[in-house]
Amino acid sequence: MVDVLVWVLAGAALLLAVWALAGAVRNVRPSGPQLAGMAVLEVALLVQAVIGMVALARTDRPVSTATFVGYLVASVLLLPAGTLWGIADRSRWGNGVIAIACFAVAVVVLRLLQIWS
Repeated sequence: MVDVLVWVLAGAALLLAVWALAGAVRNVRPSGPQLAGMAVLEVALLVQAVIGMVALARTDRPVSTATFVGYLVASVLLLPAGTLWGIADRSRWGNGVIAIACFAVAVVVLRLLQIWS
């Protein structure tokens, strides 16, 4: 695992969560730049998942494999699920759902680092 990547991903996810929360407060729908930021975050999460799987295959130290893989899969699936739900919701809470999904991504990514260490 690359520690710097984990911290960048967590920071980006928290930034997007604040952006979505501000949108929920202002009662606006998710915007193009916001969705583009989430797409970039998703690509970075996929890169992290590949790096994590390669690191897991190469390591000889004790790591809870099922837990680690479960968190890797969750980190990749949370954001698209939250985004689709948020876009489908026509109320202000569409952005609220996206904010929660982004916050959950940050927590899962940091938990991955904790499991790896």
